[in-house]
Amino acid sequence: MNETQKQGFDKQDYDMFVHPYQTAGGVVMVHLTGLRRDLELSHKHKPIHHISCRFKTMESIEGKLRRRGLPVSWESAQEYLTDIAGIRVLCYYKKDIYLLAKLLKKQLDAIVVKESDYIANPKPNGYRSFHMVLGVAVYGAESKQYYPVEIQIRTLAMDFWASMEHQLCYKSQHINHEEMTRQFREYSDSLEQMQHNLENFYDFDTDAIM
Repeated sequence: MNETQKQGFDKQDYDMFVHPYQTAGGVVMVHLTGLRRDLELSHKHKPIHHISCRFKTMESIEGKLRRRGLPVSWESAQEYLTDIAGIRVLCYYKKDIYLLAKLLKKQLDAIVVKESDYIANPKPNGYRSFHMVLGVAVYGAESKQYYPVEIQIRTLAMDFWASMEHQLCYKSQHINHEEMTRQFREYSDSLEQMQHNLENFYDFDTDAIM
């Protein structure tokens, strides 16, 4: 018996465990897709460039629990992990990020578990994105339970920065991380200034939708 089995992590139960998270993620995806189409038809506005959804693999769930020093079990994963279901939304403009966040909170049968605004308050390395965890209602035959879905909303420029930072800082070896962090913060600031300049041409009133 290996260490995973000793701690009660039954790999054969993964499909059953992840199913309600897939349902919750699917609910958000359907809503975002419908919202995207409605904004295009009703308001002639296209705030969303791309939407993607992913679910943590069994190995990823196990690895995160171990890194946190938590018991490796499905019960532990359900109690402590809020990013088993993850959705990323890419927008063109920063104002659209806040528009979509407001509409999701207003229209979905969900509760706000957590919000982190890394746009107003970037991380030290310059990372910018709007994160929120919504508890989405999943209905069973005789029950209703909320499952967390982590949603990251960012602009194309923010996503490009995050992809480059991840590739260089986490996939490369023998680099000066302090110097890399400094340069990425400067790079992030320059992208933010560019985004700000471009948004001067952005005349769509997102407040009118709310």
